[in-house]
Amino acid sequence: MDDIHRLIVEQIPHLRRYSGALLRDREKADDLVQDCLTRAMDRLHLWTPGTNMRAWLFTILHNLHVNAARRLSRQPGQVGLDETHEDLRSAPPEQGAGLALRDMDRALGKLPDDQRQVILLIGLEDLSYADAADVLDVPIGTVMSRLNRGREKLREIMENEDTPTIRRVK
Repeated sequence: MDDIHRLIVEQIPHLRRYSGALLRDREKADDLVQDCLTRAMDRLHLWTPGTNMRAWLFTILHNLHVNAARRLSRQPGQVGLDETHEDLRSAPPEQGAGLALRDMDRALGKLPDDQRQVILLIGLEDLSYADAADVLDVPIGTVMSRLNRGREKLREIMENEDTPTIRRVK
C-alpha cells in the first residue's frame, strides 16, 4: 500500500467516530464515511501532497453531510419505521458513566448544527482550530466563537436537564 492510501486508511476510525457523533445513527454514519472515501479516491488527484490529509477528508465528509441535509430539508417530512420514541426503548444502562454519556449525547443533539460540528471536530476529533476552520470553510474566529457558544449552551443544557425519575412498575 502506498503512502497516500495509508494516510487515508489511518483516518477511517476518526471519520467514523465524527460521523457517528454527528448523525447519531451508525448505519447512516457508515454510509457517509463510505461516500466520503469514495469521493476522496475519485478525486485523489486534487489532494496536494504535503497538506493535511485529515483536514481534506473531514472537509469532504462535512460537505457531503451538508449536501445531504439540504436535500432532506427540501423533502416532505417522513418518519422511518426504525425510528422509535425515546420512551419506548429498552431500559437505560445502570452504570453512571453510561447515563452521563447518554445525557451528553442528548445535549449535543439539542445544539445547533454549526456549534455541534465545531465541538465534535475540536473536542472529539482533536483537530486544531485552523484545521476545523478549513473543514467547515469558515474563519478561525468563527470556529472559536461557535466553540465558546456551543460549550456554554452544553453547560446550560446539562445543568438544566431534569434528573430522571424512577417509576414504579406494577
